[in-house]
Amino acid sequence: MKTWDERIDEVWDDATGEEVGDDTIARIDALAAERGPDDGRAEFERAGARDSAGRPAEAVELYRRALALGLDEDHRPPCVIQMASSLRNLGEYDEALAVIRAEEELSGDGPYRDAIASVHALILASAGRPAQGLSVALLALVPHLPRYHRSMTAYAREIADADT
Repeated sequence: MKTWDERIDEVWDDATGEEVGDDTIARIDALAAERGPDDGRAEFERAGARDSAGRPAEAVELYRRALALGLDEDHRPPCVIQMASSLRNLGEYDEALAVIRAEEELSGDGPYRDAIASVHALILASAGRPAQGLSVALLALVPHLPRYHRSMTAYAREIADADT
C-alpha cells in the first residue's frame, strides 16, 4: 500500500501540465481528511491545490493555518514561498515582502534560497520597485556564476538604488 506522501505525489503528478481544477482539489481534500483538521501538512496540501487552481485568497488562509499548526523544515519554506507568491497575486505586497523576508532570515542559506529570492524579486517588481527586484535576482544568481562575483555583486547593489 502506498504511503500518504506517495498518494499526494501521485495527485500532483497527475496534475502536471494540466490546469488544476475541482477534481484535483477534491482528491487532495480527501487525502487531507485522512490526517484530520489539525494537521499542518494536510492544510498545506489543501492550500497548494487551491493556489494551483487560481484561488489565491482561499490558499492564503490555508497556508496561514498550516503554518499556525506547524510544519517541518521540509515543508515550512515551500509553504511560506507559496503564500508570499499568493499574497503578491492578491496585491498584498507589504505582507508578501514581510513574509518572504522573514523566511529569508530563517532559511536563506538552505535549499530554497533561490526560490525565496525569486519570489522576493517578483514581489518587488510587482510592487513598483523593479530595480530592487532585479538586484535581489542578480544577487541570487551570483553564486552560480563561474566568475565576476565581486563585480556583479557591486552592480546588483548599485542598481537597487534606482528605485529610490
